Amino acid sequence: MDYHAALAHFPKITYNRYQKLAAYFSDLKNVWEAKINDLIKAGLEEKVASEFLAWREKNSLEKIMERLNKENITTISINNPAYPKLLKEINDPPFTLFIRGKLPNTNLPTLGVVGTRKFTAYGKSTCQEIVGPLVNKGIVIVSGLALGIDGIAHQIAVGNNGITIAVLGGGVDKRTVAPASHRDLAEKIIATGGAVISEYPPGFTPTVYSFPARNRIIAGLSLGTLVIEAAEKSGALITARCALDYNRDVFAVPHALNSPTGIGPNNLIKMGAKVVTQASDIIESLSLTTLGEMV
Repeated sequence: MDYHAALAHFPKITYNRYQKLAAYFSDLKNVWEAKINDLIKAGLEEKVASEFLAWREKNSLEKIMERLNKENITTISINNPAYPKLLKEINDPPFTLFIRGKLPNTNLPTLGVVGTRKFTAYGKSTCQEIVGPLVNKGIVIVSGLALGIDGIAHQIAVGNNGITIAVLGGGVDKRTVAPASHRDLAEKIIATGGAVISEYPPGFTPTVYSFPARNRIIAGLSLGTLVIEAAEKSGALITARCALDYNRDVFAVPHALNSPTGIGPNNLIKMGAKVVTQASDIIESLSLTTLGEMV
């Protein structure tokens, strides 16, 4: 029984609360038998502890596991040796990942590729020219399955028989994958050896809070993050800021000075992001020049 996966279904669980429970209880199995006083001693707020008990009464472990199996969803907890090493390094990693498909070998290099939903022809063609050769080198592309540049990056990876990881702001089950127009793309990602992952349980509908939270996972999984195209206040820049916070490389494609969707990358370059005009810029910066010989 995966008690980490079951606990991740509780709506009020956070990484901080998980840490408190894991530190107090020798085995998470005991959380499912604990009374309110034990939960409070572990560090949960009284209201949250009470809500957890009420939720636990309505959600049996068996039903949770049965649904995961039915949806072909696997999980991996932070204490599992197979948990992505790079992601574990960030300050607030998800304690459980829900996965459809297969996480790639941790020895393969990963690159986050993000950008605006309202892409231009320049953004699309640049994404194709840069991401295609990276995929052919064996680099795993990590993005958010969103409309626009994210979806294009995934499509390029799939089209080149490469591996890509889609990080969602909602559940990974077929009915919840968002946006709905990319559900076929999600299945192609899985079919070509990639994965669709989330810290949220099946059935969780994305919120205005879960999308920014998912961006930290994209950055956390990646050696570096490439911003193809982004307006001044694009969500893609949240991913870039997370990458900077994690001491990971940030790459940006230069744009014309009057391009509204180029303001983000141009500003990143002014702040020290590495300029990218071709795939080799990233390969050399990440010291991956011998990668093609290894894959």
